[in-house]
Amino acid sequence: MDIQEIKQRFGIIGNSPLLNRAINIANQVAPTDISVLITGESGSGKEVFSHIIHQMSPRKHGPFIAVNCGAIPEGTIDSELFGHEKGAYTGAVGERKGYFETVNGGTIFLDEIAEMPLGTQARLLRVLESGQYIKVGSSKVEKTNVRVIAATNVDVYEAVKSGKFREDLYYRLNTVPLRIPPLRDRKEDVYLLFRKFTSDFTDKYRTPPIQLDEEAQQVLINYSWPGNVRQLKNMAEQLAVLERDRIITAQTLLTYIPHETSNRNLPMRLDNQPKEDFSERDILYKVLFDMKRDMVELKKLVADIIEHGGVAANYSNHSQTLNQLYRDIELPGNSETQFTLQQPVNTNNNSNNNADAYNITHEAEEVEESLSLIEKESDLIRKALKKHKGKRKLAANELGISERTLYRKIKELNL
Repeated sequence: MDIQEIKQRFGIIGNSPLLNRAINIANQVAPTDISVLITGESGSGKEVFSHIIHQMSPRKHGPFIAVNCGAIPEGTIDSELFGHEKGAYTGAVGERKGYFETVNGGTIFLDEIAEMPLGTQARLLRVLESGQYIKVGSSKVEKTNVRVIAATNVDVYEAVKSGKFREDLYYRLNTVPLRIPPLRDRKEDVYLLFRKFTSDFTDKYRTPPIQLDEEAQQVLINYSWPGNVRQLKNMAEQLAVLERDRIITAQTLLTYIPHETSNRNLPMRLDNQPKEDFSERDILYKVLFDMKRDMVELKKLVADIIEHGGVAANYSNHSQTLNQLYRDIELPGNSETQFTLQQPVNTNNNSNNNADAYNITHEAEEVEESLSLIEKESDLIRKALKKHKGKRKLAANELGISERTLYRKIKELNL
């Protein structure tokens, strides 16, 4: 059967080269009993390819079952897959057949295989290698003839390196790797899929047909579709049901697309996290940032003095501003520092000697630097309270901490 016939039989829409290659691999591997590992993002259609492999294989008349390994609790997954004997564990009131027994002679599709516990992975490896398994609570070896197709939306090789997935099972399953391309790599198929979905939904709900203008088509094609085909299908259904104007514009289409999807992987602060957990660190950062800002302002002022320093009339203003700025800066270690700006000794108009027009002297007596975070906190809290005339709510906002944390700090530091 060629690729077009397979597309028609299984309802696959698209002409992307990556999609055609995946269909071709599935068609070639189907007549064999080789295990297949299907990889692809969530919503890209991995289960559809498991049906292609099963229906195109000699087992097509046998049973087929899809199992989501991530949806089964770790304590019961062995029982679900391999069965259990009566009394094997609390609540096992009777014997139960597992999937590998009920699907004997058919195909089992293990979705989200990377979520399978390591102990169950060892049992699965034995089934793949010898067709043997043991029910939970039994000592009798059972035989089964089942073809395993596995799928995952994570990088299994990275899971192997981190110890979350057995290496031997990975290579046993990955005999034939089958990668399903995400929708963003199939831009030529996006509009075709959209038209198919909207046509199906307008027929289902008996609503007028949906059309996109040219700008809306470009928005549709250029969107990244993190939810892949599933997301596109859901949006098509919403448009078919909700929109009264059946000519969809780009502005209308954007209302159905998440606005900040491009930033979905950036870190964010959770509102339910208590601010006070990080209050000490935040205070220290604020102290350091304030010091840095003051030093930048000082550099700008000195550069301005050097550039325009030949004018004697500006001496008084520059001197006052510079000395005031140095007095406002709290240097580390409580240094007792005095800066003086002496009047120029030569007020000629030679612009090349502006740097020498003023003589800046720096006399400092340094004392041992204090590394106490408590002292820094206490000093910063006092300043915030003084700035806002004792209003604690405003002071807390200035410090970037909660009002409750400020109350606690005032009590702890005896302010």
